[in-house]
Amino acid sequence: MVRAAAAADRSLPAAIIQAAVDATAPTAITMSRLAAALAADPGALVSGAPPLAGRLAAELIARGSAALAPPACAACGRTGRRLFRTPAGGACQRCRNWQLAAACIVCGKVKPVSGRDADGQPVCEVCHRRSPGRHRPCGNCGKTAPVAVRGRDGKPDICVNCYRLPAASCSVCRRIRPCAFAGTSHPVCQQCTPRATAICARCGQDRPPTARWPEGPVCDPCYIAALRQRGRCGQCGQQRRLVAPPGLAATTCATCAGLPAMSACGDCGIEDKLYEKQRCARCSLRRRAALLLSGGTGQVPAAMTAVLEAICSARNPRTALNWLRSGAGAGILADLAAGRLDATHDALDDHPRPRAAGFLRQMLTAGAVLPPRDEELARTEQWLTALLASIEVPGHRQLVHAFATWHVMRRLRHAARTTRRPRTYTAHARNAISAAAGFLSWLGERGTTLPGCRQGDVEDWLATIAGAGYVREFLTWAARRGHCQPFSIPGPQRHAGTAITDRERWDLAARLLHDDGIEVTDRVAGCLVLLYGQAMTRIAALTTSQVADHGDGITIQLGRHHVPVPAPLGNLLLTLIADGKPYTGVGTPPGRKWLFPGLLPGRPITPARLADRLRSLGIPVKAGRRAALIDLAAKMPAAVLADLLGLHPTTAVKWMHEAGADWTRYAAQLARDRKHQPGE
Repeated sequence: MVRAAAAADRSLPAAIIQAAVDATAPTAITMSRLAAALAADPGALVSGAPPLAGRLAAELIARGSAALAPPACAACGRTGRRLFRTPAGGACQRCRNWQLAAACIVCGKVKPVSGRDADGQPVCEVCHRRSPGRHRPCGNCGKTAPVAVRGRDGKPDICVNCYRLPAASCSVCRRIRPCAFAGTSHPVCQQCTPRATAICARCGQDRPPTARWPEGPVCDPCYIAALRQRGRCGQCGQQRRLVAPPGLAATTCATCAGLPAMSACGDCGIEDKLYEKQRCARCSLRRRAALLLSGGTGQVPAAMTAVLEAICSARNPRTALNWLRSGAGAGILADLAAGRLDATHDALDDHPRPRAAGFLRQMLTAGAVLPPRDEELARTEQWLTALLASIEVPGHRQLVHAFATWHVMRRLRHAARTTRRPRTYTAHARNAISAAAGFLSWLGERGTTLPGCRQGDVEDWLATIAGAGYVREFLTWAARRGHCQPFSIPGPQRHAGTAITDRERWDLAARLLHDDGIEVTDRVAGCLVLLYGQAMTRIAALTTSQVADHGDGITIQLGRHHVPVPAPLGNLLLTLIADGKPYTGVGTPPGRKWLFPGLLPGRPITPARLADRLRSLGIPVKAGRRAALIDLAAKMPAAVLADLLGLHPTTAVKWMHEAGADWTRYAAQLARDRKHQPGE
């Protein structure tokens, strides 16, 4: 053995080789096996196979050998593994199992052989575990399942579902965790278990390989990207996963290359990273959503079909799968589908999980399961009921109830019926009702009633209470109905505010138009503010039908007429319509209506959220809008400005005066020009 080792490694003296042989084969049995291995294959030390020869090679390298390299698997290239002799050289156990793979007698797939049946036919690992002989009652859960640990010394069998590694103090992190080698001096938990790394054949990073393909080891990010990437096959022309030649330059699909198709979904047939057995994430989502909406029967009611399609059309199916598995709204939806919860707004209003119930309400409303309702108006009515219940004095409660019902809420309902806005703004209404209740309570503490209230009391209230000006609406209403005397209350002060300079506005607009690092949602919204002076409430309510592509240019309808937009902004609008926002919620209907959809299904983004996004980019929304409107009002008459931007004529006139423009002679000049035109 020393002579055979010296023939393979001439860099070490015979004494060191002798010591290495003694350390590798300390017993007579291992000595005879090592001698037989070296006699059968003179290159065993170079290939590292069988394992005894690999151990001797590692020992010689540790003692300073300069002629030998660490033995590596001839198939996958990994080092530090026990290698076995194969016709192609030393191979690790995993690669050797795949080299000896055979067609399973049960499933017919070519896989490594895990066992053999009574006739000696090969059986793969999955089918071997499913065989009746491997299934026994578990001593822990009582279910019949494959056994992970056989019962010994009076202990029962433990199935694979109940088995847990024994807990021990990890030798690396020193925490008490389930560890391998728990009974030894070096237990290691799963988090601290070292993973072998290799140079990824695709990205070149030194990472733990997830798979080893013909081109070499592949890390997890590249593995997932490769499984999901598809292209047009150079031979058949179909959109498939390209696998040949191996690597990033692949041009041929598996079928044309004569290779088995890997990770193909059993339902849709698309080659993708599978989420569960034989199903991709998209098909898994449809199966699980249909099972939930059918109440376990498998038959989805016709009323729930739109909800099913909305869930299945999620941009990222894994996000929707996570929502189905652990989302509170999914649990409420399951109760509704099973009949444990009524499909009504009242039932969702009374649910103990109001946020999840509110999200589900929007999903059901978008799917026509529930009738639409004004959510802000409904929440204000609920808030009013709670406020009235908290007023202890009956007379005060009666006055506040009359003021809120016949004045404030009637105005809100009229606004909700007559406007096309996606939401009704109720902040002012709540402030007015709260101010009325607070003022009456304040009068009661002073020993005064509303009929006995005087101007001095009102002035004391205005001087001492923050936000007291909202009481003006209540006192005006009360005086008209004879509940108190008329009072002199100053109206709210309106501050014109400041505007940015034209240079600042155009610099910000140029940044939004040409900076690809900013999300397209913010770029479009910011340009509509800086170039067209649009308010956040109008921008948030824009729909995709208001944008038109005429071939020679893009237009957007902000008022009565379509307004042409510059080419950079037009391209951004088309991109926004085509790609949409990546953060729309689960259950959003497939057909997008809103140009800026929100997180709630079927609802646009809130103006406050859109304004916050622009402010985070350094865009002053109010000052930028003022600068745009002042510039536009100085260049066109108020009537034209109102028609193009959707402003009220009075508002357009105010902006014209703010800009210092004089268009008083515009109509007369226009009439004279038309009079002198031929044919007029």
